[in-house]
Amino acid sequence: MYDASRMFAALAAGEPGPEARGLVPGEYLLVTIHRAAATDTPEALDEMVDVLTSLERPAIFPVHPRTKAKLEAGNRWDELQNVPGLIMAPPAGYLDFTCLLMKAGAVVTDSGGVQKEAYFHGIPCVTLRDTTEWVETVEGGFNRLTGMDAAKVRGALADLSMPAERPQYYGDGHAADAIARAVVAEFGD
Repeated sequence: MYDASRMFAALAAGEPGPEARGLVPGEYLLVTIHRAAATDTPEALDEMVDVLTSLERPAIFPVHPRTKAKLEAGNRWDELQNVPGLIMAPPAGYLDFTCLLMKAGAVVTDSGGVQKEAYFHGIPCVTLRDTTEWVETVEGGFNRLTGMDAAKVRGALADLSMPAERPQYYGDGHAADAIARAVVAEFGD
């Protein structure tokens, strides 16, 4: 995953990105929410809406189709369309999303993959879950677990300091090269 992230970063940087959406690089939040725990009950939708309406910085939320359907079914979609500073965008392709992530001031997400990509690009992450599969990013100070709690999210966003050095938790970005060398060594050219 780190190899792919490094490989596509230069391509992603050429995407229209935040500027095309009226956002200033480094000053906005990138939001992703799609998990069933965050969308499948009226209570979960209430908590999500509380979080989204409490953000104190401009934010872009490329909305997953499943999340949009749940918000519409719960009669919450129109409410979020009118939140000042919140851009409810259509889903973004990989390069466009990566550009938005690389230029964000922070990421607010319930996605495991997005947490890891935020780490790869050195972007502070606030995770809208109580646990994560990427424990080392939390222990290392790169990711904060808040659950879907608006007050905890605001608190985490108020202190986005991160360690200056990022350990290579997930390799050095050259796994594909090492695999190719191992294959050639085992089976020849």
